[in-house]
Amino acid sequence: MKLFPAIDLKDGACVRLYQGDFAQTTIYAKSPADQAAAFETMGFPALHVVDLNGAMKGRPVNLSVVAGILERVKIPVQLGGGIRTEEAAQLWLEEAHVSSVILGTAALQNPDLVKSLAKHYPGRIMVGIDAREGMVVAEGWLRTSTIAAVDLARKFEDVGVASIIYTDIARDGTLTGPNLEETATLARAVSVPVILSGGISSNADIAAAAALNVFEGAIIGKALYEARIDVKQALAAA
Repeated sequence: MKLFPAIDLKDGACVRLYQGDFAQTTIYAKSPADQAAAFETMGFPALHVVDLNGAMKGRPVNLSVVAGILERVKIPVQLGGGIRTEEAAQLWLEEAHVSSVILGTAALQNPDLVKSLAKHYPGRIMVGIDAREGMVVAEGWLRTSTIAAVDLARKFEDVGVASIIYTDIARDGTLTGPNLEETATLARAVSVPVILSGGISSNADIAAAAALNVFEGAIIGKALYEARIDVKQALAAA
């Protein structure tokens, strides 16, 4: 199981939200590039970056900040937030040169776009499914849909999507532990690799997730910034 440290970008800084609420924001680093370099030095194999401003506006926003991150690190960077058109995906993949992009709202509203991009960029298109009580949330976590997360995930079977990132909004940024049961159920329901996100609070959570042997990876955010994770032990457990 691969571990991804999260770098959420808002107004040029590295932040964390509480349960996806933009009004409950904590700034952890004013230089995301420095933070990215620190994570690489710690031994993490890749970075998970989200353009929160982009998620709100529906288009790429933190371009210069992401460019600064990419200049500082050699490890792969997967990026999401506001990628809802072919042009936006192309911008990040071909001009900014991120390793892969994550489509969330687009996966809900325009699954054909995701399928087309997956064919055009093999292994570089990921689907982000953010959910509250099992129902998909979109548009920067501002709107809850009537579609169940597992039903949306099944739409991307056998179309070339690299992986699905499943985030339980109720757990995100809370340090209350991940929703292992619900995420594992989704992972077992689809053949696409699934990455766990939301609520990881300790090394024990990471070990428990790895022990299930159903996740391709797990994303760590607040627990890492607040030094609740022993990185060396976490990487070994994963």
